[in-house]
Amino acid sequence: MIKVLIVEDDPMVAELNKRYLEQVEGYRIRATAGSVQDALKILDNQEIDLVLLDIFMPGSNGLELIREIRRKGNGVDVIVITAASDVQTIQQALRLGAVDYLVKPFEFERLKKSLTAYREEKRLFTEREALSQQELDQKVFFRERSTTTPELPKGLTRATMKIVWEHIEAMGDTYFSTEELARKVGISRVSMRKYLHFLGEIQLLDVEISYGSVGRPVYKYRRILSKQYEIDSYL
Repeated sequence: MIKVLIVEDDPMVAELNKRYLEQVEGYRIRATAGSVQDALKILDNQEIDLVLLDIFMPGSNGLELIREIRRKGNGVDVIVITAASDVQTIQQALRLGAVDYLVKPFEFERLKKSLTAYREEKRLFTEREALSQQELDQKVFFRERSTTTPELPKGLTRATMKIVWEHIEAMGDTYFSTEELARKVGISRVSMRKYLHFLGEIQLLDVEISYGSVGRPVYKYRRILSKQYEIDSYL
């Protein structure tokens, strides 16, 4: 889980950001702070991976918090969420290492896109010892390319895909058949086969073939846990 600190002086906005964050898988809110001073105390005493940071706050502002974080050598990442839209502030935040910058008011989908990209980047750096140029371009330097909404194959819909995936997640690590999942979702086996074939093609499902008494192959599927977040862009 990615551990998050929300730094926002407006309690209503802090609560809204908290609710948004709770809708994105893979994140856990560890604390909230209403000032730079409170945030520094939390960072000194708790393990935090990511700070969602406002710029305008009483006393010291958000940029000063990032400077102090860097001065201390703390490697925590920062996503700025603020009403400050002037070029100078944006440039300073990026030069200080902010991984993204969202201008209030923003849509939830924009925050979700940012958090999804950050989560994938963190997972990539955790699991891999080396990266190719293509991986760096797609996952790090040009993340927008990898977070745009891809098209589903003809005949598949996002609404049904969401329901299908919810049922797959509910199955946990258990293998299931096309017929079994089709019955749970309430669509035909033919339609379900198309969804499972696509999920297998993009390597989100592990496929196992078994043979019955008459030699007829039965395909069994199970989600690949390490790749579960890659479905987000198709839902």
